[in-house]
Amino acid sequence: MKRWIKKILPKKILQHYRDQKAEKRKLEFEKSIKGDNVLCPICNSTFSTFGNFGLIERSNAFCYNCESLERHRLLFLYLKENTDLFSEHERPVRLLHFAPEKAFFDFFSKISGLEYYPCDIFPEKYNFDLKIKVYKVDITNIPFDDNYFDYILCNHVLEHIPDDTLAMSELYRVMSKKGSGIFQVPIDYTRQTTYEDWSITTPEEREKAFGQNDHVRWYGRDYNRRLEKTGFILDEIDFVSKFSIDNIFKYGLDKTETIYLCRKINNL
Repeated sequence: MKRWIKKILPKKILQHYRDQKAEKRKLEFEKSIKGDNVLCPICNSTFSTFGNFGLIERSNAFCYNCESLERHRLLFLYLKENTDLFSEHERPVRLLHFAPEKAFFDFFSKISGLEYYPCDIFPEKYNFDLKIKVYKVDITNIPFDDNYFDYILCNHVLEHIPDDTLAMSELYRVMSKKGSGIFQVPIDYTRQTTYEDWSITTPEEREKAFGQNDHVRWYGRDYNRRLEKTGFILDEIDFVSKFSIDNIFKYGLDKTETIYLCRKINNL
């Protein structure tokens, strides 16, 4: 019957029918998430709940507006409270940002006095704002001078890099002497040491072994020591513990996330 209807109806009428169905589904979805139970601190959007996300699905994770996840919202709240990144700057402040997330990109690219350097090994995949250049940067060979950046953000990147020791050394090199960086990675806290196996090469094998098909390791509880071996002074900050259970849900945070703050010298 459906095939017969498709044959006799003009394409314009069929397309109009499909558009109406799509609009109806969109309105129904928007109605289902409408509410103020949760608040995204990055874009100030409210919903009944954040969306599910992940290969192993996590609830209350995905912001429907700015596309932030739990780790982005926690990091945003930390940076807002503990740094001057979101302030107007009298002198230039340089920020290097690997694999720039849209929510942060939109924020940092508009701050006066902030010299923002979003970068990736594949910059062509970013089309957030054509006026803002995304630099082509290999994290194991960063094309900037020593001691150049005041802040560096590298969020869920190192688990993709075969030679992460070289990448950490490069991050150390380009960080200014009084600068700081936050280098987040997925960590399996049940593992004492980081798990790597270079005989695992196919996407299917990597997803099974490391949780994602483009990851090359599972970091363990020794992640802090790997950073310190590079020369960093490391602060492991349990920032999420300052929030109540209600606010952890409200902001859609991961209560197990630790912030790894790296410096060259102890400038606290």
